[in-house]
Amino acid sequence: MRKDGGMPNRLAQATSPYLLQHADNPVDWWPWEAGAFEEARRRGVPVFLSVGYSSCHWCHVMAHESFEDGDTAAYMNEHFVSVKVDREERPDVDAVYMEAVQAATGQGGWPMSVFMTPDGEPFYFGTYFPPEARHGMPSFRQVLEGVHSAWTSRRDEVGEVAGKITRDLAGRVLSAGDGGMPTEETQALALLQLTRDVDPASGWFKGDTKFPPSMVIEFLLRHHARAGSVAALEMVEGLCGAMARSSLYDQVGGGFHRYVLTPRAGAPLVPHFEKMLYDNALLCRAYAHLWRATGSDLARRVALETADFMVRELRTGQGGFASALDADSEDPASGRHVEGAYYVWTPAQLREVLGEADGEPAAAYFGVSEEGTFEHGTSVLQLPQAGPVVDGERIAGIRERLLAARAERPAPGRDDKVVAAWNGLVIAALAECGAYFERPDLVERATEAADLLVRLHLDVTDGRARLLRTSKDGVAGANAGVLEDYGDVAEGFLALASVTGEGVWLDFAGLLCDLVLDLFTAQDGTLYDTAHDAEKLIRRPQDPTDNAAPSGWTAAAGALLSYAAHTGSQAHRTAAERALAVVHALGPRAPRFIGHGLAVAEALLDGPREVAVVGHPEDPATAALHRTALLGTAPGAVVAVGSLPSAGLAAGPAGAGGAGGAVEFPLLAERTLVRDLPTAYVCRHFVCARPTTDPVELAGQLGTVHP
Repeated sequence: MRKDGGMPNRLAQATSPYLLQHADNPVDWWPWEAGAFEEARRRGVPVFLSVGYSSCHWCHVMAHESFEDGDTAAYMNEHFVSVKVDREERPDVDAVYMEAVQAATGQGGWPMSVFMTPDGEPFYFGTYFPPEARHGMPSFRQVLEGVHSAWTSRRDEVGEVAGKITRDLAGRVLSAGDGGMPTEETQALALLQLTRDVDPASGWFKGDTKFPPSMVIEFLLRHHARAGSVAALEMVEGLCGAMARSSLYDQVGGGFHRYVLTPRAGAPLVPHFEKMLYDNALLCRAYAHLWRATGSDLARRVALETADFMVRELRTGQGGFASALDADSEDPASGRHVEGAYYVWTPAQLREVLGEADGEPAAAYFGVSEEGTFEHGTSVLQLPQAGPVVDGERIAGIRERLLAARAERPAPGRDDKVVAAWNGLVIAALAECGAYFERPDLVERATEAADLLVRLHLDVTDGRARLLRTSKDGVAGANAGVLEDYGDVAEGFLALASVTGEGVWLDFAGLLCDLVLDLFTAQDGTLYDTAHDAEKLIRRPQDPTDNAAPSGWTAAAGALLSYAAHTGSQAHRTAAERALAVVHALGPRAPRFIGHGLAVAEALLDGPREVAVVGHPEDPATAALHRTALLGTAPGAVVAVGSLPSAGLAAGPAGAGGAGGAVEFPLLAERTLVRDLPTAYVCRHFVCARPTTDPVELAGQLGTVHP
């Protein structure tokens, strides 16, 4: 029952937390389904599409201002069929109509507001609309009335506009083309362009809005490892240092917020307080790789704190990882939901928790002032460049006490939806952090998440395997996985196989890579974000450029290349090479938007190297070679470990979809021990250098900093 006495709308049956947030709206919402468009045809009215996600601050604002308003809802119900979409459940719908919004307005964002015909053809666009006209922006009611007037009095004109927009969108097909694979020149030109985009004074990329450039960092680290570029490493150290010291990073609890803004020249950066799973998974892995390359204590601390944050605050009861934490939470002083309330502090609050002896030094160390750096005299913790030097153990104790005190505050809402792609990113990050930093608990968490994806998200119906996009509370959703799901989950499984030596994860990755070839790849190598037999939209979405996470196109290319390195499959390598032609075209011109593709290209140019370690798994000498191999900085190197005499048999994890048991790593086939000692082989295209039993020699072959 709604607050006004009405019954919940159709969204009450949804599994998406975002849709459920709107189930009590007086708006007669429909989910995205054929019945909504049939109803619009029957009534002869346009469709209003609203797209957002659970932790979106402005989505909450527009819902409170407009969708919860009875008069506005009544007007919408009379003149429109209203459809609500969670962009994280249906990235294909979001991508198609966001492309239209950006083409028409020059910008995008969420909530996305689109008016369309009953055939799904868009004709008017926007994002957030306020309840009253302001700052040159019409009110939402004015927009509704204007669209209704145009629909009723100029229907033919509206239809012509909608048809033209739809034809333009349908014609935007990007082909893999025959531009060739990325070259040394491709990578060098991309690096040159990136150096022009960096502000040397701050270490950040230029611009007022600063999103964490996770994929670019991976490219730079790999380029440094392969080409010995000092400039690439210096750029990474500047970016990662700036992010770790700023308010983008949660200085108390670990983990990263979504982005930061520079409000005025010289002022501290102000975060947008959402915490997204994909950001934290990508940055956790990036900082771990920076530590692997340099031994940086800062990188090690940030990687581990971010891993611990994800396990502590985002892990679900089923072993997967939730999508996000909201930006807003309840402010006890006002009783209202306020952005950032959970994270900000005043000097008085620090003294209350820490006492005078630690409160004042903590305020100076974290940049907390009486005037505040955020709103209403509050400050977001950060590490000012000129801050005082405080004993590390003392600061660690202060952080622990602040974290315990903060846990007593009303927590931000959590979107408990498990997204396959983002869990694939987490699996890779936790598996590698567990191996690098000798934290077997993190490897266990990665394995449990992988097991959940196999049991719940890998759907086998009528002998056909497909990946499902989401689940919640142990129940799989109905939405089909898109290309990024297949690519990122395969990448996670491949990382887990290298860390654990459990070959079953290589088999699962191979299944997903085969499905990429069968379902998402055109004959010329072009990749699409949806399967050949997916629901037909006004355009089949495809995009090789990164957003906040790797594009499905380049994520799939990376998984295909790694799987080919593990198995010697020429079909998978050829598909990866054809997909990477787009990096050759875009990398030198727009490297910040195709960072993951550039990182995969570094692996391609390096081989990638294939490392086989044979020896008894209980032998410390085997473990030393395995650890050295995992810590190698050779771009995209794959690692297989197994025992003799079976040379390649590794026990699969119990409960992994019933697929446990003995699974062979092709890299281990016919490998032998040298002088009856555990032995490592470093190969390219299955042609190997001299085998070694010495971790130091192996480190030299792989660029390992910490053997």
